[in-house]
Amino acid sequence: MRRESHEYFERRGLRRHARVLHLWALGVAAVISGDFFGWNYGLAWGFGAMLAALAIMTVMYAGLCFSIAEMSPALPHTGGAYSFARTSMGPWGGYLTGLAENMEYILTPATIVVGIGGYLGAIFGTPKSFDPVWWVASYAVFVALNVFGVELSFRFSVLIAMAALAALAVFWIGAIPYLDVRRWALEIPWRGWRGVLAALPFALWFYLAIEQLPLAAEESSDPRRDMPKGILYGLLTLIACSFLTLYVSASMPPGAAKVAESQEPLFLGYQVMFGTSAKILAAVACVGLIASFHTIIFAYGRQIYSLSRAGYFPTWLSVTHSRHKTPVRALIAGSAVGLAAASAISISGQRGTVGAVLLNMAVFGAVIAYIFQMASFIMLRLRFPSIERPYVSPLGIAGAIAAGIIAAVTLVTLFLNPDYNRSVLGATVWFFLGVGYFAIYARRRLVLAPEEEFALRHKGK
Repeated sequence: MRRESHEYFERRGLRRHARVLHLWALGVAAVISGDFFGWNYGLAWGFGAMLAALAIMTVMYAGLCFSIAEMSPALPHTGGAYSFARTSMGPWGGYLTGLAENMEYILTPATIVVGIGGYLGAIFGTPKSFDPVWWVASYAVFVALNVFGVELSFRFSVLIAMAALAALAVFWIGAIPYLDVRRWALEIPWRGWRGVLAALPFALWFYLAIEQLPLAAEESSDPRRDMPKGILYGLLTLIACSFLTLYVSASMPPGAAKVAESQEPLFLGYQVMFGTSAKILAAVACVGLIASFHTIIFAYGRQIYSLSRAGYFPTWLSVTHSRHKTPVRALIAGSAVGLAAASAISISGQRGTVGAVLLNMAVFGAVIAYIFQMASFIMLRLRFPSIERPYVSPLGIAGAIAAGIIAAVTLVTLFLNPDYNRSVLGATVWFFLGVGYFAIYARRRLVLAPEEEFALRHKGK
């Protein structure tokens, strides 16, 4: 492992700005698009199955978030999940965790931008063939927003998170006169535990990416105090949103069966309540999509930056903007890969299922990263009890074990579902190509970055 000069890290500096409100908004905004689309496909297995799957996923994310809330202020580095695994399991553990999380964060905004393109097409009346232009324009605008300064990026996260929650609140309150669980939610029969297992990946979409917050550790004003609060307040907000959205959407006309088939599930409810034009409805839905798109771009920029700064990815990717101190190269590279993935799937003739294919590939990366993070938590507790922990998870090792088991079960269900396993196999190939890159090339070119230095300093303690 090589030691770089002071100039190397000067060219890779970040700027501190975020406080609890910014961290809360970052976590909520990253996930909120899951309330606007994606989750509803799980209703095909019945309202009861989807409700049970959501309850299971809530348990998993509680274990995950409490564990991360402990690890992040103890290891306050931009590397996040990679730095947890690097300290507890060495370079290979750190890289595998970082690689899986990298797939999640690149493919999730690629999934969302497909939805944004569809909604903008409805607003402006453009043909489906024009969608890729909307994709490129969306990436260009929000990569630029992330490049031009962390202060601007965090302020926008707060604004867009509030706007998305307001759009959901209008939906929940407006639906009250129409709610009838027996008539609408229970029209699809209970499919048993097989249905619950099939619905797990869709229930996960309600929470996917809340775990990105540790990536902002080096831009947080006081990560030891603020990070646990931001993570846990964000989780509580998302739990309330997910159960309300599921219950309201399924319990009003046109009913669970039609919601399960819709690409715009909240549209159906808005049309019943207000009879508003399609263009206004599309604009409302875009608020939630943009919120997540913007904040996950922030996440993959920091995640690529941290892995590159330590030499796991090419080091030139970690150079930050000379004035704004944002990871401009990492942001551009991540957007290029995301656009390439969406375009390749579109060109392959699967235009109608681009979003679904990307969604399941993103979930594949996410659950692998979760398994490694929970293993990291357990190993840090057992092997490094002397590390200072400003916050201690009340769920402890038991919570981490429960979260890891649920993540592993969800991973298996991705391979067993014939509707989605082709895309998961493609993600598996991507993952193993990344493993090969590290085994052959990168592991001999690691840099003594803060995450690496922390891990080596605590080795043997």
